[in-house]
Amino acid sequence: MKHPFLITLLVLTIITGFASYGKVAPVPSSTNSQNNCNNTDTMSNKIRIKIGSSSFTATLSDNITATTFKALLPMIINMTELNGNEKYFNLSNSLPANASNPSTIQTGDLMLYGSNTLVLFYKKFSTSYSYTKLGRVDDSAGLAAALGSGNVTVTFELQ
Repeated sequence: MKHPFLITLLVLTIITGFASYGKVAPVPSSTNSQNNCNNTDTMSNKIRIKIGSSSFTATLSDNITATTFKALLPMIINMTELNGNEKYFNLSNSLPANASNPSTIQTGDLMLYGSNTLVLFYKKFSTSYSYTKLGRVDDSAGLAAALGSGNVTVTFELQ
């Protein structure tokens, strides 16, 4: 070994690097900054769904799927009619899914089927299918009429 000092220095540098890997810097614990974050998170769970001249407010669920969906907004899509109770659109990217069977779909449910099919339901019915909950229209009165019986252009945006 020609350079034991350099080899020792190199080994110590590597060990120090591994020892500090994964450590996170502390976050200031100001009460005001925590309250601001909480208020922003609560308000940002609201989205607007526009269908023609009608507009509906929806509340997104508190899950990773809804958070990932929210990052895609605003979005203007052409939703396809299916079964006289829902409109769907196949997203180009998959979202994280955690599907379960809700037993009953409610009017105004916004769900993810599989990992990339966005579904907006406009009639209540029983189901044996599994979905990941994205959110729900706050007041679904007039939703079925706005969506109509065929394919429709729908805008999803942050409120």
